[in-house]
Amino acid sequence: MSGCAPGTGAEGTASGWAGEAQGGIFRRISPWKGCSGIGTAQGGLECPSLEVPEDFLEVALRTLGWGQGLGMDFLTLFLLYLCSLLAVAALLCLSSGRQESFLTRSVTRASQVLSLLIPSQLQRVAQRALHRLFHTRSRLFVVLHVALQAAVFGEYTWEVFVYCRELQFHLLLLLLPYLLLAGNLGCLLLCSRANPGTVTKSNAASLAKVYAYDGVLFQRGLVCPTCTLEKPARSKHCSVCRACVHRFDHHCVWVNNCIGAGNAGLFLLYLLSLTATAGAVAAVTAALLVRVLLLSSALHGTHLDAQGQERPLGIPLLVQHLFLTFPRIVFMLGFVILLTLVLGGYFSFSLYLALTNQTTNEWCKSRRFGDSPPVPSQPHDRPLVYRNIYSKGIWRNLKEIFNPPMTLERKKKT
Repeated sequence: MSGCAPGTGAEGTASGWAGEAQGGIFRRISPWKGCSGIGTAQGGLECPSLEVPEDFLEVALRTLGWGQGLGMDFLTLFLLYLCSLLAVAALLCLSSGRQESFLTRSVTRASQVLSLLIPSQLQRVAQRALHRLFHTRSRLFVVLHVALQAAVFGEYTWEVFVYCRELQFHLLLLLLPYLLLAGNLGCLLLCSRANPGTVTKSNAASLAKVYAYDGVLFQRGLVCPTCTLEKPARSKHCSVCRACVHRFDHHCVWVNNCIGAGNAGLFLLYLLSLTATAGAVAAVTAALLVRVLLLSSALHGTHLDAQGQERPLGIPLLVQHLFLTFPRIVFMLGFVILLTLVLGGYFSFSLYLALTNQTTNEWCKSRRFGDSPPVPSQPHDRPLVYRNIYSKGIWRNLKEIFNPPMTLERKKKT
């Protein structure tokens, strides 16, 4: 890679790319000083703080295909990675309420094929490990939860916070993620330690009077074979906690507890604070990188393509430059953006369930109740028609989430 003398400029220069490279963070925003493929800043200063060999940059640019018409560049691969993860998450959500979905059949067939290839002893070890992870109460996911937050905030504190202070970001804006983190950890602790609404012999009779049996999802007179108690309406036995839970929603491994009538409001606040925390970190980090680009005038820079023509720097090249200069920050930003999207979607779904007075268990059952056999309370020739009899309006539904009824006059079925 041919070099250019400092300060002399070159054809196809990145105008103003290093014009602000003087001390502090700006010493890291111009690693391509003297590269013929990118050009040098007119009158720019050499910035050697990023120790990346010029030959490596040339090979990287040619491999990624910038200026040569190749579409599989860094940004494309990164977007494909994010889209694939979101597609898998969406597929899991769409298939969660179907008893014999395409995903379930595919997993079953794949496991049957793998069982012929994997030794039986290894299969037993894997089954025991999966059973211990997902079918018994374990703090492993809680530890993983805290470890991921520690990693993100370690990077945020070590680099993002320091650079933002150097660029004179407002202190309250930088402290906002820490405040949201403290609120999220408080909700996590309360939600994991709260009684979700365990049905016992002493409270089973009173809980049976809280909600009416709708005759479709919940029938009167059913006895839990494990707890040997008559199941109140909207309750379900949790095999992980080994107890029936009043107004059962689901078992969450991230809080190591069931989500029921006793902690549904705390879980909603937990999701809200976790989404807001990830969003705040992503917003501050993105603002930092945008400020760096604006101050370095990189958005107005140019480079020489394979035909020797001068072209403006595109978004893929700018993203690659930022990734080479701030690899940990850009990687963290991609992670928290993906996390914000996934958590935001899940929080929106949970909020919808709260506003309509439904649980995840009831929502999944209502999508497949048509495949269930007729219940004794309805004639065999009449199809089952599910109707949510528990909704009382948006505000009363939301109030019930945060102030769950324990002895409520039963609503008459109409």
